[in-house]
Amino acid sequence: MQTAKLSKWWAGFYDHDVTWSFLHSPLTMLASLVTLLLVGAAFGAPYLTSYTPFEPGSLSLMDAFLPPAWEAGGSAAHFLGTDGQGRDVLAAIMYGTQISLIVGLFSVLLSVAIGIPLGIIAGYATGSWIDTLIMRVADIQLTIPPILIALMIDGVVRTSMSNELHEEMAIPVLIFSIGIASWPQYARITRSGAMVERRKDYIAAAKLIQTPAWLILLRHIFPNVVGPTLIVATIGVAVAIIIEATLSFLGVGVPPTNPSLGTLIRIGNNFLFSGEWWITFFPAFTLVILVLSVNLIGDWLRDTFNPKLR
Repeated sequence: MQTAKLSKWWAGFYDHDVTWSFLHSPLTMLASLVTLLLVGAAFGAPYLTSYTPFEPGSLSLMDAFLPPAWEAGGSAAHFLGTDGQGRDVLAAIMYGTQISLIVGLFSVLLSVAIGIPLGIIAGYATGSWIDTLIMRVADIQLTIPPILIALMIDGVVRTSMSNELHEEMAIPVLIFSIGIASWPQYARITRSGAMVERRKDYIAAAKLIQTPAWLILLRHIFPNVVGPTLIVATIGVAVAIIIEATLSFLGVGVPPTNPSLGTLIRIGNNFLFSGEWWITFFPAFTLVILVLSVNLIGDWLRDTFNPKLR
């Protein structure tokens, strides 16, 4: 009896559109596995490695520039080698990936938190001065590349703070900069959905019984338009990680004392032509794999939940 119920449950689970699509997409399954491994390694770094690469007192210059373990002169204790300060490259990548993920995730959350409410309000009030104001601000901001907006905000903050305070606030400043730079795309997507929903009969019925506008927005329109925006936000995480890595590579992002993947690439780039290729190669490879995996998951979500393709 229990076996029959289990079989029936599994059949229903397997026949579900989303599950079926996932199980029949080897590339998406591989991307999900890689993403889980990278996220697990990043946030489990304190438990997976005994090295603390960002504490100067734990480093030894005697271990500087050790090649990977499989090359001559390498050490099994430092599988991917060390950098110029004796930091273990593998441990640095694990901690650096954690910072990149934190900046990417929280900056997208900030963008979504700004873009979705403004998009819903603009879509519901289509044609009014509120809609015009929100969309014109979004249009103006979309003409400026997000990285330039982030650079401008970081420059303003940098001039208004001391160097010590700026290093302490580097990650929150990055999250704020990237989040503010990326909200218009989420506002435009949400506005399109809200414009469709506001013309439906259930919205007219809610207005007929004099439901307050804020309650219509919150209870009726928001649940029906938030899905597509969140799917696009998955791809936005990869874009935010790239922006953070670019800013850090340019030297205006996370400081070298607490580096992300972009900072590690910039540090390793100084030694690339002197033969220490591993210092920049492995962080760069990790960044590429992370962004590619998140992008593949985002593409799968977008295709799976697109009603025109189902």
